Amino acid sequence: MEIFEWRGRAVAWERMGTGPPMVLCHGTPWSSRLWAELARGLAAEFTVHLYDMPGYGESSKHPEHAVDLGTQGEVLADLLDHWGLDRPRVVAHDYGGAVSLRAHLLHGRGYRSLTLVDVVALRPWGSEFFRLVKEHADVFARQPPVVHRGALEAYIRTASHRGLTGEQLATLTAPWLTTAGQRAFYRQIAEADERFTDEIEPRYAELDLPVTVIWGAEDTWIPVDRARRLASLIPGARTEIITGAGHLVQYDAPAELALAVRRSL
Repeated sequence: MEIFEWRGRAVAWERMGTGPPMVLCHGTPWSSRLWAELARGLAAEFTVHLYDMPGYGESSKHPEHAVDLGTQGEVLADLLDHWGLDRPRVVAHDYGGAVSLRAHLLHGRGYRSLTLVDVVALRPWGSEFFRLVKEHADVFARQPPVVHRGALEAYIRTASHRGLTGEQLATLTAPWLTTAGQRAFYRQIAEADERFTDEIEPRYAELDLPVTVIWGAEDTWIPVDRARRLASLIPGARTEIITGAGHLVQYDAPAELALAVRRSL
């Protein structure tokens, strides 16, 4: 992966394929690897850009650097400028929804279309686990590595409706199992704050571009009722619900997601 230097942070990114530009935005606690299979398919028709948000994946995880949604929106806006993209198609998952919406609504970056997949965009969000960690982040960060691994794996498994393979689980947990990764995992939860979506939620009616909201019907992290609520706030937004899929629709229903995303484009 290549590196974009941003205010002391190293943002890892890659590009594949040829054709009109597209950007895939991941969420928490994931990385761009979650998009790998879909990206390879889309690369036959599009120039696909992927990146790891600071504090995630292969990007830097310095404890002194903020990783909140406000910061991430600024990163995406500047990364689009770095890539020289003019109105790319954007596909976003989880936190990536709030990040892409902030880059558009607050920082003025234009998109040709926006596809929102099981996204963080509406209050309330954040699980009981999130709230517990926010209250005791330092304690969680000091757990013995074996305890951290067990808690991390158990937590991530709940995002899938169909269940994760060993390879999938390893892909999702690997960035968080180093010493720096363990600290970063709890730090990004501690910095989660609904004020960053509260700031943009009243402006969803301003969105003047094609928007598709895609959701896993069995998502227990962000229930499917949010899909319909979100679409109702965005003029002309389409909704597609994928049955048999949870929050990790990329793994639960990859073929169905690929078709839904392709229709959204």
